[in-house]
Amino acid sequence: MLSGYLPAVVFVALGGLIGVVFAGLNFAFGPTRDVPHKSDPYECGLPSDVQQGFRFGISFYLIAMLFILFDIEVIFLYPVAIQLKAFGVFALVEIIVFITLLMAAFVYVWRRGALEWR
Repeated sequence: MLSGYLPAVVFVALGGLIGVVFAGLNFAFGPTRDVPHKSDPYECGLPSDVQQGFRFGISFYLIAMLFILFDIEVIFLYPVAIQLKAFGVFALVEIIVFITLLMAAFVYVWRRGALEWR
C-alpha cells in the first residue's frame, strides 16, 4: 500500500539532498567579500528613495484588491472547465451566469473609474 509512495519519497529526498549539496558548495567555494552597495534597497530597476513615512495612494490598493478578486474568480472556472462534460448542461448555464455577473461587476468598476491610475 505505501510502496506506491516510494518513488515520490525518493524524488523529494534526492531533491533535498541536491539542494543541501549545492548550498554547501556555495558556502565553501563562493565569494565572501562584502560590498556595501549590495545592502541598499532596490526595487523595480530603480534605487528606492522611499522614506519610512511614505504612504501609497488608495488607488494602488484598490487596483490590487480588484486584481486578486477577479483572479480568484477566474480560478474557480478551471475545475468546472475540466469536468464540464461530467457536470452537464446545468454547469454550463451556471458558468454563463457566473461570467455574466463577473462582467457586470467589471463594467461597474470600470465605469466608476476604479481602474484609472491617479
